[in-house]
Amino acid sequence: MRTASQTRQRGMAGSARLMLALALLLGILTGIGSYTFVYAKGLSYMSSDPEVCANCHIMQPQYEAWQKSSHHHVAGCVDCHLPHDFFGKYLAKALNGYHHSKAFTAQDFAEPIAIKPANSRILQDSCLSCHGELVHQAVAVPGRSDEVRCVHCHQSVGHGERAGLGGPRS
Repeated sequence: MRTASQTRQRGMAGSARLMLALALLLGILTGIGSYTFVYAKGLSYMSSDPEVCANCHIMQPQYEAWQKSSHHHVAGCVDCHLPHDFFGKYLAKALNGYHHSKAFTAQDFAEPIAIKPANSRILQDSCLSCHGELVHQAVAVPGRSDEVRCVHCHQSVGHGERAGLGGPRS
């Protein structure tokens, strides 16, 4: 049978272990948070500044090509690559941020980078939100498999010409 003193010591040892585990967890979260928001400029991703897209060095060619593109003065990255509604915009930012940071950290992204199907739909919707009345008869009803994508003919509009390659940028 245990004495009250032994039970109290056992409880204190359990509390000490719990406090140590919590301190360790807090330290890890602080380290990850510091890395994300200081070194990786995490808060900058909440802005609409096109320079933010070039935080990753892999996006530098796209950023430089956009600066020379026909859309440079009228549309930034978020205007074309994110939904225009509040919820959709921040959901897409969160999902893309997760996938981009994971791929960049693990270095398992394809080169040249290519747009994913979900982001391609966002891009198409963005093209149509500005140019829909002009092209309403040229594209099929959204959602149909035979829909003509604007970038099929206009690959170089947003990102200009590929540097040194002379071809259109996708």
